[in-house]
Amino acid sequence: MTTATESELRRTDVERLSIARDALQYAKRRQYSGYDKADGLSSRLLQAVPVENRWLNIAVQESCKRAPINIRPLFLVPKRRNIKGASLFAVAYQNLFDCLADHRYRSESQQLLDWICSMRREGYAGFCAGHRHPVQSLESKTPANTPDIVTTSYAVRSLCRSGIPRYQQIATSAAEFVYTDLEYHTIETELGTGARLTYKPTSSTDQFTLNANALGARLFVDLYEQTGTEAYADTARQILHYVAANQHPSGGWKYRDPPSASHVSMDNYHNGFIIESFVRYRAVIDPDAFTATVDRALEFYRTSLYESSGAPNWDERSTYPRDIHAAAQGILVFAYAGKPAFARRIADWAINTLYAGGGRFYYQQRKHYTKRFTLMRWCQAWMAYSLTELVTTPSDGVVSA
Repeated sequence: MTTATESELRRTDVERLSIARDALQYAKRRQYSGYDKADGLSSRLLQAVPVENRWLNIAVQESCKRAPINIRPLFLVPKRRNIKGASLFAVAYQNLFDCLADHRYRSESQQLLDWICSMRREGYAGFCAGHRHPVQSLESKTPANTPDIVTTSYAVRSLCRSGIPRYQQIATSAAEFVYTDLEYHTIETELGTGARLTYKPTSSTDQFTLNANALGARLFVDLYEQTGTEAYADTARQILHYVAANQHPSGGWKYRDPPSASHVSMDNYHNGFIIESFVRYRAVIDPDAFTATVDRALEFYRTSLYESSGAPNWDERSTYPRDIHAAAQGILVFAYAGKPAFARRIADWAINTLYAGGGRFYYQQRKHYTKRFTLMRWCQAWMAYSLTELVTTPSDGVVSA
């Protein structure tokens, strides 16, 4: 028998959709502008320092990222729109329009798409976009607005999803950005001819980010669905051959090829990106492809990266932090993979644990405390997007995006 407590924690899709609408309203009231996870280098205090120092940059960036409270206001970090976040918001609005036939949602989506198009980076072979803040790594500093495949992939997703030719034409040009500016090249793998690409135009060709490659394949799946161009299907297949060839025996993926190139292990949401890309390829192009790869990946993802309660683990070794982005990505993967019951369990864990009310989601649950602040893309955009996708995805999995 279901206990009263369990009954109270269980929600309907109508309630989940209402929370998604509130999350969108929260963002709209703030013009979709806010803080982002790695935006510490935008600090006006840091920019006032007369010398450029890598270690000072890292100290400020990582302090903003890791502090238990939001210290960005103290460092005078400006709030701004994020292109990936705007892309997720745009698709969430389109989902609401599909559910409710309210043209205000479609209008809001198109306003965001117009802004995304206006942020296109010039000087590259096709449409591309990147983060609007600089990022410091141990090796180098990436300037603000450097385009990358991940941001571009989500922008393309939103432009294709609109169903409006002028946006779709812009999206299609992103293929040339990949082919020309991201060191795209074919290689031989144990699965046959594969292909890989760099994360951004300035990336080293000595290492490759696996989830970024998978999202590059996802970009070409979206373009194939829109145009029917077989070359796009071939590109997606070749990139996924490369990614599949780097699957760990456990079923997951390390962050980079080679694995030694990054300290990140088989973490939650990056593995989710990869699995989603394979599932999307199978739904749109070839339902018989990559079956063993996806089966192993879903088993690893479900048993190693989630608790039975729906709570996301950080990676295959660490429970905490339990991150709102990981929860959102899990909702998407299991909904698309035809496992809506578990997707809803993750959604309800996120709402019960990290929802502040009034449309606002918190960032992370740590072992002894919760980071009770909101990052606009990381929290609001991802949860609005994932909840609306959950409600609008057929119970047997994704058919089209």
